[in-house]
Amino acid sequence: MKRILSQCRKELAQFRRDRLSLALAFLLPFMTLIIFGFVIRLESKNIPLFIQDFDNSPLSRSYIERLFATNQFEPIHNFKFSFFTSNQNLEFQNPQAAIDRELAKAAVVIPPDFSRRIKSELPTDVQILVDGTDVNNARIIKNSIQATTIFFLRDSGLQSSFDKIITHIRLWFNPGRKESLYIVPGVYAVILWIYPSLLTAVAMVREKEKGTILQVYASSLSAEELLLGKALAYLLIGISEALLITVMSAIIWQLTFAVEVTPLLISTLLFLVDSVMFGLLIGVRVNNQNSAVQAVALLGFLTALLLSGFIYPISNIPFPLSLFSAVIPARYYIEITRDAYVRGTGWPGVWFSVMMLIILGFLLFNAARRILKRMQLSD
Repeated sequence: MKRILSQCRKELAQFRRDRLSLALAFLLPFMTLIIFGFVIRLESKNIPLFIQDFDNSPLSRSYIERLFATNQFEPIHNFKFSFFTSNQNLEFQNPQAAIDRELAKAAVVIPPDFSRRIKSELPTDVQILVDGTDVNNARIIKNSIQATTIFFLRDSGLQSSFDKIITHIRLWFNPGRKESLYIVPGVYAVILWIYPSLLTAVAMVREKEKGTILQVYASSLSAEELLLGKALAYLLIGISEALLITVMSAIIWQLTFAVEVTPLLISTLLFLVDSVMFGLLIGVRVNNQNSAVQAVALLGFLTALLLSGFIYPISNIPFPLSLFSAVIPARYYIEITRDAYVRGTGWPGVWFSVMMLIILGFLLFNAARRILKRMQLSD
């Protein structure tokens, strides 16, 4: 244990003297938290909508007001409502031209007999044109306009008598639809997977580049003691990073815990161990710092971003890539952080994820230990 602690103190002393490592450990995680927390938005807003109202009645205007009351759409060209009459420019009369020129993502064309047919309980057609370039955005626009139309008819008492089903919808866990409550806990996993592992890998490779690793091989220090000493040092740095992003998230986005924090605290420690062990595995495999950075970026950042469920549901990942997500620790930590901040189920809901973090950490450490032992014997 004395050898492990001595190795830990040596790593911390070198870390304090390296300003680049200090910036990499604390400044970049904070910047990543700010950028990801404010930039990533999964809900479409401010969608430019073209309105062509041939009816121009109080009922049609009320329908248009209801569309813009969703706060998802905004009228194009800064018109309060896009009512276009025959004496205006032809390009503004044609909804297809507005979509073709990317002035609008959707267009709503209201027929001249809109209000008369609705009041007479006769079927009426409203033309909806949607830009399908972005498939996901097009689906959101279509569903939003359909839902708004149904709500408008029901609220106005004009819904057809054949529709007797009335749905009462309640949003659980996040009734305010606060996106930061979903995005920011996911960012925790990305940050705590990338930066501790990157610092650890660079520190390990630096030993090779400077030749000091040969002194370690010649000493009585075992491979396990070397790895554990470095891991302990960068685990403490990772804990500091976790405290930083947790406090800043509470200050900036007012995030509060939905459940007691014991599962999150334990899993954060385990996840940091996994991150550091992943960095050690990269460090013992590559021979220069550029390769270490590229390996962490490719194997760490991309997988944590795309295959962990951070942005896309894991169920949407096609086979066989979906198999790789099973061995990505960030996947399990994201489930734990989102449970702590959003769902609040506690241990009954996250025990499996905690167990997977323990298993993956052991496998990473064992792989790094075996590689380092072979290197020590060969040298």
